[in-house]
Amino acid sequence: MNGSSFKDIEKLEADLWSAADNLRANSKLTSSDYFMPVLGIIFLRHAANRFDTATKQIEEDKAAGKMPKRKVIDQDYIRRRALPLPEEARYDWIMTMASSGEKALPTLVTDAMKAIEEKFDPLKGVLPKDYGIFEPQVLEDLMRLFNSEQIRSATGDVFGRIYEYFLARFSIQKAHDNGEFFTPSSLVQMIVNVIEPDHGKVFDPACGSGGMFVQSSHFIEHEGGDTAKKVVFYGQEKNPDTIRIAQMNLAVHGLTGEIAEAITYYQDEHNLVGGADFVMANPPFNVDLVDAERIKTDTQRLPFGLPGVNKQKKVSNGNYLWISYFWSYLNETGRAGFVMSSQASSGGHGEKDVRERIVKTGDVDVMMSIRSNFFYTRTVPCELWFFDRGKPNERRDKVLMIDARNVFRKVNRTICDFSPEQMANLSSIVWLYRGQKDRFIALVQSYLVAITAECAAIPPALEQFEATLADLEGKYKAFETAMQSCESLPAESKASVEESALEHREAIQPYRKDRKSLDADLSAFVKVTNGKPPATTRPQQTARSKFDPLAERIRGLIKQIDLLYKIAERTHGYIGKMLADANDDAKESLTYDRRQIGRDLKQLEVQRRDAVEQLRRAVYFHRQVTWLLERFPEGKLTDVPGLVKVTDRDDIEAADWSLSPARYVGVAPAEVDDDFDFDETIRDIHTELVDLNGEAVELAKVIHVNFEEMGL
Repeated sequence: MNGSSFKDIEKLEADLWSAADNLRANSKLTSSDYFMPVLGIIFLRHAANRFDTATKQIEEDKAAGKMPKRKVIDQDYIRRRALPLPEEARYDWIMTMASSGEKALPTLVTDAMKAIEEKFDPLKGVLPKDYGIFEPQVLEDLMRLFNSEQIRSATGDVFGRIYEYFLARFSIQKAHDNGEFFTPSSLVQMIVNVIEPDHGKVFDPACGSGGMFVQSSHFIEHEGGDTAKKVVFYGQEKNPDTIRIAQMNLAVHGLTGEIAEAITYYQDEHNLVGGADFVMANPPFNVDLVDAERIKTDTQRLPFGLPGVNKQKKVSNGNYLWISYFWSYLNETGRAGFVMSSQASSGGHGEKDVRERIVKTGDVDVMMSIRSNFFYTRTVPCELWFFDRGKPNERRDKVLMIDARNVFRKVNRTICDFSPEQMANLSSIVWLYRGQKDRFIALVQSYLVAITAECAAIPPALEQFEATLADLEGKYKAFETAMQSCESLPAESKASVEESALEHREAIQPYRKDRKSLDADLSAFVKVTNGKPPATTRPQQTARSKFDPLAERIRGLIKQIDLLYKIAERTHGYIGKMLADANDDAKESLTYDRRQIGRDLKQLEVQRRDAVEQLRRAVYFHRQVTWLLERFPEGKLTDVPGLVKVTDRDDIEAADWSLSPARYVGVAPAEVDDDFDFDETIRDIHTELVDLNGEAVELAKVIHVNFEEMGL
């Protein structure tokens, strides 16, 4: 897996989930039964891979004289971010013992989990041990699923990705805590991108499955740091089973953290008031059952007072309790980023009073609106709040308002997220707000580099498509020639094949001409840009302008490729119909290998898809450059209607202390068709159709089972 592309890993995640969920569907287990044991198997496989890698590194270091030739100790493994697995906890040993029949597989896996907990204190009482619920064959199939060569050779953070993917899918199925334990990665990454947690104490008072810690680690390592040396993770979580999920999540990423079981409204287990460098969270929204009597004296954590108390002496809405906690935990230079109900930014009465006091601290830094459908288990929109207690004086009375509701990628019919580029683009607005123009320019530069790389990969992708198309063209031409001398064939069928051949000739000539011309111009663009992409905004604008007409020509070439494939497919259909209607003499006189040409067409379809995807990737990165430079042409932050505005305290006071970005950024001007991405829209419709078809199949299965149970 080392060096595998992002798409390869995505496919692996999806294939593993599909296979694992299919095993569950064919057993008597529910998602909630299956949830923890499956995560345990992923953890076990990951621990084995890390152990094997560390063992190899130790042997190499000994051979190279980098460590003394002594007996290996546990610390040698821990130093290499691996668990020192006892023999009975190693995946291969478990599978070997299971094959020998000496012990039942559920017992072997349970014993392995116990052995790991004995060796590693942070995991004591954490790992699942209820493998007795499995039918032996289901557990064996599951273990084999995670024992393929592809999985055994996986390195880097592939297992972390797989673990997070499974968490997300289980969240969609509401397998645990109604799915609330998992915060979608897009939102977590966006928070991390803005607050940049790269040192000190990182605290999540509602930590769920630990995603905030994991993404913080990704950020630190992307910047070249070592998470273990840079930060300490602290968390609080009310659900003990969710804490186990979080501890496994940390372990599978090679991380540790101090997570306490606590209800944050009433407990402060880590005593971090005024001590955290970073606070990150996705707390429960709109809770109205918090006992006001128990918290009214907690002035340290609630310095702005209570947001309102009802007749039952309950806090009317817990949102501002959380917001106050997040602020109070920060040290004097700390930053916080958290997810919050969209109604909190404009709530009235006591909520407005608390919000006013918070705004007057000058610590509200950024507000970002997120559209609906980002959560897996609820469709509500939300907002991301950001505090910065170390904000410089020139920005203390200002708040950056970003309305990101029109920035999203459709994952399926019910779920949206941000693409990596969308996250980077939104982050770049924050960079400009903070005066970090160099980071904005570097991002545009990286997109221009990506355009040149994608352009350079276009010719090989097209050549594969063209070679198969030329082979088919030759076979069709040979058949057409032979067809002319066969008088018994129906004239109508002959005409259809001839028309299709003519249509192909009329399409292939302009394609070849346009392809050759585009190839030359793309090569010229790559030659100018490659190795020395422009590092200031004006030359970047020039490079973007040069690519504008190339992007249009690429879109045109995509249409030509699609047409050529459709003609080839249609010709095969006409010939097949002709042969089906022909008499035996005609069939014998004509040579046409329908099966082979059918295989050729399948290959052509794959090559068409690859070529089109490669062409689109060049246009995609050009679109990112365009998005940034159209809105911020000088690399300076300016108000963009419908997207961003820097507002000051006077404006906020005039708006009744509202912190809703929509109140300030206005509405984006109507855009006609210039920015309309037809291809993306078609893909969204296709995604929705695939989901609906999948749901229809599942529903049909349920109906079939119900009828069988009813004896119908």
